[in-house]
Amino acid sequence: MKGKVIDELNNSGLPFVNVVVSGTTIGTITGDNGEFQLSGLNPGFIRLEVSFIGYKSTISPEMEINNYKPTYIDIKLEKTNQQLEEVQVIASPFRKTVESPLSLKNIGISEIENSPGANRDISKVIQSFPGVQSSPSFRNDIIIRGGGPSESRFFLDGVEVPNINHFATQGASGGAVGIINADLLREVNYYSGAFPTNRGNALSGIFEFSQVDGNSDKLRFRTSVGASEITGTFDGPIGENTTFILSARRSYLQFLFSLFELPFLPTFNDLQFKLRTKLDARNELSFVGLGAIDDFALNLDIKDPDDQQKSILASIPHNEQWTYTVGMVYKHYRDNGYQTLVISRNHLNNSAFKYLDNDDSTEANKTLDYRSEEIENKIRFESTTRLSDFKLNFGANADFVRYTNFTQQRRYYEQGVLDINYNTELNLFKWGLFGQFSHDFFEDRLSLSLGIRLDANNYSSSMKNIFEQASPRFSASYLLTDKWSLNFNSGRYFQLPPYTALGFKKDGKLINKSNGLKYIQADHLIAGIEFQPVNNVEFTLEGFLKKYNHYPYSVEDSISLANLGADFGVVGNEEVSSISKGHAYGMEFQTRINASNKFNFNLSYTLVRSEFEDNNGNLKASSWDSKHLLVLTTTKKLKKDWRIGARWRFVGGLPYTPYDLERSSIVEAWNLNNGPFHDPKQLNSKRFDAFHQLDVRIDKAYYLNKITAKFYIDIQNLYNFLNQDQDILVREEDANGNFITIDDGTRYSLKRVENTSGNVLPTIGIILEF
Repeated sequence: MKGKVIDELNNSGLPFVNVVVSGTTIGTITGDNGEFQLSGLNPGFIRLEVSFIGYKSTISPEMEINNYKPTYIDIKLEKTNQQLEEVQVIASPFRKTVESPLSLKNIGISEIENSPGANRDISKVIQSFPGVQSSPSFRNDIIIRGGGPSESRFFLDGVEVPNINHFATQGASGGAVGIINADLLREVNYYSGAFPTNRGNALSGIFEFSQVDGNSDKLRFRTSVGASEITGTFDGPIGENTTFILSARRSYLQFLFSLFELPFLPTFNDLQFKLRTKLDARNELSFVGLGAIDDFALNLDIKDPDDQQKSILASIPHNEQWTYTVGMVYKHYRDNGYQTLVISRNHLNNSAFKYLDNDDSTEANKTLDYRSEEIENKIRFESTTRLSDFKLNFGANADFVRYTNFTQQRRYYEQGVLDINYNTELNLFKWGLFGQFSHDFFEDRLSLSLGIRLDANNYSSSMKNIFEQASPRFSASYLLTDKWSLNFNSGRYFQLPPYTALGFKKDGKLINKSNGLKYIQADHLIAGIEFQPVNNVEFTLEGFLKKYNHYPYSVEDSISLANLGADFGVVGNEEVSSISKGHAYGMEFQTRINASNKFNFNLSYTLVRSEFEDNNGNLKASSWDSKHLLVLTTTKKLKKDWRIGARWRFVGGLPYTPYDLERSSIVEAWNLNNGPFHDPKQLNSKRFDAFHQLDVRIDKAYYLNKITAKFYIDIQNLYNFLNQDQDILVREEDANGNFITIDDGTRYSLKRVENTSGNVLPTIGIILEF
């Protein structure tokens, strides 16, 4: 393998740096320009330990060694101006920054590639980490520390990506399958708090996905067949200083779902690329892109569908969706810092329609006609400078947004029928300023960071006032010994409500603007202790408190939008008011062992409570109040490149809201809603039983001279645990298949059907690289 060790601030190569393969005695020293080469390495995943006088020792991200192609990596070192006499900081694969000394987790490529039960889907991999709630369903909702699934933001090599899942829920984070291809990932940094100021518009989580560069040697190809898709990936050089990597995927879920007579037939396609060019020693330019095309059709050819199939067919609309993000990242290095310019564009097109009982013979049966677009053009500038022990990061961003929505729908509320018929074209200008100042004291024992972020937009007079959204934050970390540290963070964060709420119209006007819609506010308080006995073993304990204010509250349904988002469709396209308050609090414990090419172990436990006010101002358990989250994940490399792994998850029973049987049985109400209604007066008054599941995986790799071949078997829910779901309500039918009505034909006769889910799900994967 080859690589280069560089100064993180000025990008210059560092000579005479020690480079050692972690866990071995194999090593070398960099040359005059910082470059190094290691040969004779065994295939598999490795990390490099890098040390140099005057710089902080570091451990590189994981990389995979093959026989058939060279691996290349740039490793950045951070200067230090103090030499600790009593305390020597241990270089660690577990990331920690002065801005975010806690609530920051790093996920390496071996954890992504080999995680049991995840099938190389990063949205499922992160469910093994503390604070992240998992579910027995096949959805990928990102729910962190009791916050809603709309509260996270995602960055791909510094470019913000609004949607990382296929069949995304507009206004939230979830979907059925992840868009990001693991073939292109090097590592993931996951923040559940202590957000740096250059990352805004998030309340619960920030995810930074770092991609590999294309191979600089010659053109290579990788193909894989996974649980739901076929993938092809190309990478290679374009000239002397430019590389590219490109992947495309096509699902075969529609074929499988049709074969097993499932009621819905999803098809997805996606494309991902990165092009990087080194203009000279001080300037580099990257282009990244991510796109998806999704079609969610109904399987109307099922013969004699059962009650569960009928319920799904009757309620789910036909949905078509496509989305893309493209961006340019320019970096300019100076002697004591660097500047970053990011220009990007993202576009979501979402449409759905539904006919009563799927009878499209007449337009009178159409109960939903929905078409919407979200377009964002973004510019962000950052400058990072280090002067002695001082580090300063500041910058600004500007977003130009266009949101359109055409909706025709009749909704049935407790007060009666409400006609929703509007056409919105909303143009929005958003801007922000941010700065963060960090300093080390007492020979690097104490690190302090103070930052502030200001956000605003031209939607309304209150949102236009940038000081209304002043977001200060403070972090501190103190080294007790070389193995123990105390960490703290406090911050105020703001997030813009979804465009669906900003653009909703009633009686021809932006009703939520008239209602004084505000930014959502969350105040965080986090404290923790960290113990690291050796460089690849870590124990952390953190306590957290989040207090929410100005959360959008549904005027018609009398429910906080904090409870919504973990279902297909749209969140926020209704009249709301910024009056909801709530909180989430708890503690997290995690143990991690990361020996890349030998053994990985991750045990995380989260105790969390999440509550929001009801329409009487009383705190009620939110939809994410799971109380207990316990995940144990481990993988072990065996002889002859075999690897085994297992993941066991336990999630406390989630609250749910019983049905409103009175309203659901009304013929007009059922027909307009395509199904039953929940009773907001009994919001989250019931609770499911706990969910638990065991996933196992077996991998075998063949590292040959001209090809690498990998095979895996992944078995989800090995002991066939049956998860409890809310009963299905269906309309009773007579012997001729006609719906039975009562009360002179004004009400349906309804019946309950037990609803459980959970089957042993084996999948086989094949990966070929040449």
